[in-house]
Amino acid sequence: MKIKNIAAVAAIAAAMLSAGACRSNQKVADSYSNYHFATTIVNTSPSGMLTVKAWGSGPNRAAAIEEAKRQALSDLIFNGIKGAKGYSGKALITEVNARERYAEYFDRFFARGGEYSKFVKEASSTDKSRIESKSNGRTNYGVTLDIDRSALLAQLRADGLTAQ
Repeated sequence: MKIKNIAAVAAIAAAMLSAGACRSNQKVADSYSNYHFATTIVNTSPSGMLTVKAWGSGPNRAAAIEEAKRQALSDLIFNGIKGAKGYSGKALITEVNARERYAEYFDRFFARGGEYSKFVKEASSTDKSRIESKSNGRTNYGVTLDIDRSALLAQLRADGLTAQ
């Protein structure tokens, strides 16, 4: 009798497992496959230069690297960048909704060929600093960049923005 009960339970369990294995794979939406990597500080210098790791995405390598530059400066100006010991990581502009309030200024600043390019450049060790991945026809790059924080802060103050 015990053997019949064990055999019955085993048969039911096998039927349930095979029924679960028959269902189709679940399709994952494209939005779940996109992940935003945070900009992080690699190094700071007393002169006001920051070395950061930033990520950008675009249809080709050049566009992705330019997007990484804009993203790094945007993070520094509006959100602050964390990661370096001894560096506060505070945003340059602490005013709430500054991006929206000064939208006209920042649209020009971050436009193609805009002033942002004066304050950020690729670090000299470009071969080792780039990380590339491709998906959905877009190229994603992680790039090490040098940002002149003190010059950027001076420019924002000169332009009348409420910078720290």
